[in-house]
Amino acid sequence: MKLVKQVLLAVLLLLGAVSLAVGVMMKFYGLRFQMDGTGYRPMAYFDHTEDRLKEIEKRSELERADAAPAPGPLVEASASKPDAASDAAPDAAPDSAPAAVPVSAPWPGFYGRLRNGTYTGGAILTSWPEKGLKEAWRRPVGQGYGSMTVAQGLLFTIEQRRDQEVVAAYDAATGKAAWTSSWKALFQESMGGDGPRSTPAWDEGRLYVLGATGEFRCLDAATGALIWRRNILEDNASPNLQWGMAASPLVAGELVLVVGGKGVAAYDKMTGAPRWSALEDSGSYTAPMQVTLDGQPQFLLVMAKRALGLSLDGKEVLWEVPWVTGYDTNSAIPIVVDANHVILTAGYGHGAALLEITKGGAREVWKSQAMKCKFNNAVLHKGVVYGLDEGILAAMDAATGKRLWKGGRYGYGQLLLAGDHVVLLSETGEIALVRATPEKLEEEAKFQAIEGKTWNVPAMAEGRLYVRNGTEMAAYRIAP
Repeated sequence: MKLVKQVLLAVLLLLGAVSLAVGVMMKFYGLRFQMDGTGYRPMAYFDHTEDRLKEIEKRSELERADAAPAPGPLVEASASKPDAASDAAPDAAPDSAPAAVPVSAPWPGFYGRLRNGTYTGGAILTSWPEKGLKEAWRRPVGQGYGSMTVAQGLLFTIEQRRDQEVVAAYDAATGKAAWTSSWKALFQESMGGDGPRSTPAWDEGRLYVLGATGEFRCLDAATGALIWRRNILEDNASPNLQWGMAASPLVAGELVLVVGGKGVAAYDKMTGAPRWSALEDSGSYTAPMQVTLDGQPQFLLVMAKRALGLSLDGKEVLWEVPWVTGYDTNSAIPIVVDANHVILTAGYGHGAALLEITKGGAREVWKSQAMKCKFNNAVLHKGVVYGLDEGILAAMDAATGKRLWKGGRYGYGQLLLAGDHVVLLSETGEIALVRATPEKLEEEAKFQAIEGKTWNVPAMAEGRLYVRNGTEMAAYRIAP
């Protein structure tokens, strides 16, 4: 009994010492904890936000000062006046609207041109140096979970810097700051983290950006100048979602579509004038898609409790199926298999389903637990779906829903498809190259790319792989 008491005392003293050490580290050195993708495992990090923001500001100022005057100005669109021009009549077309000129837009929005995570810009390196791909550039960034868009030689993303959401444009080749446009907004959420969540959409020289609190802006992509603004939550008398506005805008013809806290809304892409709104559903975190299924052009939407096809005028639900996930957290983008079939997937034990879509409605072909993508998107290659099944990479037969293999604990990261390979960005900032084969897991390379919790979707354009999280962003040369 005496020995037991001594052991218990020793354990209590040890726990006390550890608690004291953690307290000291938190108070004086910025030690913090945030949840990983499971929602219950803490990840330790040191919070140096203020130092990082000062570095961002200093570096951006120097880069703009050193920038050559041509081609085009490098400007701070709204640094001193975050809401500059925000009171302009949103329904009026601006006199200085950018001309619709053909330019290179290799990655114009969330998850690529077709929102299927597939890189079509040529072959990639499949034999990597031991230390990893060659780094093109690296820089600090503000907090946020948005991905990156590449067009006009620039890379666009959205960040949280103090109490402002900031749209930032960088030179895609060098990483140097080009311009920023900002407004006052701060979305805070204890489990996921602070900051904006969506990804800018580029179209004909304009950039469409949605903030976490519903601020929706159209900017000149070359300069960051404000063209028009709305707030989609105010427009539709809608509450915000628990984890904020995250569904990236979709440009469709003359419209730009957004999923709100309730329903979906379409705006005139030139003027910002509301054109129509539809559905009474609670929104989700899934980006809308424009597709053609069984010969019918439509918007493919995953709302909080159902998936559906909406006519392009917003007047008719063409088909629908229930799709209810725990906490109303539908986040993964659908996978269009062919002209009649779509795969849905979700986490929290929900799983996947194959839908057959016809003009008469939708039919569920199979359900499966083989692919449970929580807020991580999956890709399709030669009839096989590759995705992170609750943090573990898996392959699933698209025709049957049968799991082909599962292995490789990459956490709640994100992945893209390039040729016959999956390029995977892990939750801890590693880049891995995996063969897209139905036989087994074949990881061919892996290296540490960025540090810290990484949930942001990577982007690929013109031979470069772009990765970011809430603290830094980097580009790697992935072309041969």
